[in-house]
Formats: sequence, C-alpha cells, structure tokens
Amino acid sequence: MDIFLPRHEMTRKIIHIDMDCFYAAIEIRDNPSLADKPVAVGGPQNARGVICTSNYAARQYGVRSAMPVSRAVRLCKHLIILPVNMQKYKQVAQRLHQIFREYTHKVEPLALDEAYLDVTGSPYCKGSATLIAQAIRQKILDTEQLTASAGVAPNKLLAKIASGWKKPNGMFVIKPEQVESFIRTLPVAELFGVGKVTAEKLHRMGIQTCLDLQSLPVAVLTEKFGKLGQHLHDQCRGIDHRPVMADRERKSLSVEHTFPSDVKDKSVCLGALKVLYEKLCIRVRDNAPDGHIKNQFVKIKFSNFRQASVECGASELNFAQFEALFDSAFVKSDLPVRLLGLGVHLCDKDQMQFVQTTFPALSMPG
Repeated sequence: MDIFLPRHEMTRKIIHIDMDCFYAAIEIRDNPSLADKPVAVGGPQNARGVICTSNYAARQYGVRSAMPVSRAVRLCKHLIILPVNMQKYKQVAQRLHQIFREYTHKVEPLALDEAYLDVTGSPYCKGSATLIAQAIRQKILDTEQLTASAGVAPNKLLAKIASGWKKPNGMFVIKPEQVESFIRTLPVAELFGVGKVTAEKLHRMGIQTCLDLQSLPVAVLTEKFGKLGQHLHDQCRGIDHRPVMADRERKSLSVEHTFPSDVKDKSVCLGALKVLYEKLCIRVRDNAPDGHIKNQFVKIKFSNFRQASVECGASELNFAQFEALFDSAFVKSDLPVRLLGLGVHLCDKDQMQFVQTTFPALSMPG
C-alpha cells in the first residue's frame, strides 16, 4: 500500500488562486459592451502576433493562448482582438496580491494572475483554508469585479490541479483524507508535464488513470520518460513536498509552454516565444526586481523527449538574443517541438564583476 502523504504534509493548508482569463476579463470589465462576445488579448496579425489570453466565449471556437492571431481569426471570424496593456494588468495584480497578504505572509506568486498561499495555522476564518479561499474570491469580486478560481489541498500539486477543476469562477477542495480516492481516479492527462504526446504514449501502455500509473515502477518510468518519470511516480501518488516559498533567494526564473500537439512550423514556435518573453519579463519584475541577470537560456523539448538547452551571457533581458538562441537549437534538429521554455540565471551583486555580457555569434532567424 502506497503512502500518499507524509505526516508533516497532512498539516499543510495550501490555496492556489488562479484568475479567470485575466487580461481579457480586465478588458471586458472596463468595457461592458464586450460581455458575451468572443474577446482575446494579443498582438497584431501583420507582425506575427499571438494570442496572450482569450475569454471563454472565444475558447468555444478553439482560440487559445500562444496561438497565432491569424489562425485565431480563421477559427472565430467575429473575434475581438485587443492590444496588450501590461501596465494596467500589473496594477490590478498588485492589488490582488495585497488581498492575498491580508490572510498570510506566505504568498508565492507564479505570475500576475496566480499564486500559492500557505494558510497553515492562520488565525483568520477560524483557521479554515476553505473559508479563507471563499473570502479571498469574494473580496476580489467586490473590489475588482473579477472572478477567481481556487483550489484548496494539503500540497501545491493538488491545490493547482484543484483550482482548475471547476473553472471558471469555481472552487474545489481536496481534504487530506480525500487525497487517495481523488488521485486514484484522476486521468493521467491532468498531471503536470503530461501533454498530448505523453498522454497518448501512456494510453498506448494501457495507462489511463493515476491508479494505473501507480503500477509502474519508477525505473520503468524514468527509462521511458527521463526526468519526467520521477515526477510522474510522485504525482500519481499525490506527493509534493515543496513548501510555499515567499522570500526565497532565486537562482533562476523561467517560463515554458507545452504545445497541445507537436509543432514543426518555426513561425508558430517564434510566436509562442513572444508570449513567453512577455511572461518572463513580468516574472523578473515581480519576483526578482533586485536580481542581477548573468545569462539567459532557451530550452526546447522535441517530440522524442530529447531536450536541447542553449544559453549566453547577458546582463538584461533581450528578446533578440532569445530568438537567436532558439534558432541555434531549432536548426540542429528536424524533429517537431513539444515544449518551449526560456529563462534567466541570476547572481548576487557581488558576483556581477565575473559575469560575461558578450554574446556568442549566432545567426538570427529570418
């Protein structure tokens, strides 16, 4: 019999707050005439623009984030595309995080629109994580006229899964005594790192649920899926020992995107790179404003699960260099891309004199 949660994790009360279609929701709030219409926020069609986010009316047509605007318009002819107003979104996010910190100082931002909260031992709402999550969602609605979904669970993994369980504008609670029954029936496609290709591979192996996945030894999983295998072994048992880290010293910051299906088209990858770059800029500003960048890197995972990582010295974020790094890795493989990520490594101020700020000679993408 597997042990699903160590004793010390049984006492944790973790909330994951995830705003509903954040950018689009703000724009609709500020212009009520857009309500019930398909709306997306993104770049222009004539500049390889991509969708940053879309509301649920647009998603019914298949419009998704990181999708080229040109394709989104083909899917939804009446799609209303609004330009990105990052300053406005950031101001709203700052007010949201002020609300979070009214209930706990243990807040770990993941992006402008989501965060983990550890409310273990909180004196608010009779110490109930469920009541705290309800109070936070209600306060966000009252003060910002925006909806948020929430997940409540004994660890970060389960809380994040739970927050998506009843989206939009919903909440799902997984109590410690419910973890085993919940995780056993969870489809493996719901686990993090399991995209369409991995899910299909697991399905071909006869693995549909986490209970099925529990039957595979970790050695088999790592042989077939590399590092992801160990994570699958833990996730299918509901195991996640990570604490909510509010004030940790960050050594790196990164963002990544797993494509719904493997991508061979370079222009689609470059469009996703733009979206990731915007998200990375936000993460650096919000999570390491005093951090010093020593290099930046691009990670590509191909359809065969092999991974390529390239980096170069840098003292500040530079999109052109991310493009060049991507190009240098992309041209070396004829395989479709499964996952794309980019990030930076940080160092403290005393190390800055040792940082290389010159770049390797790389060809720029056309």
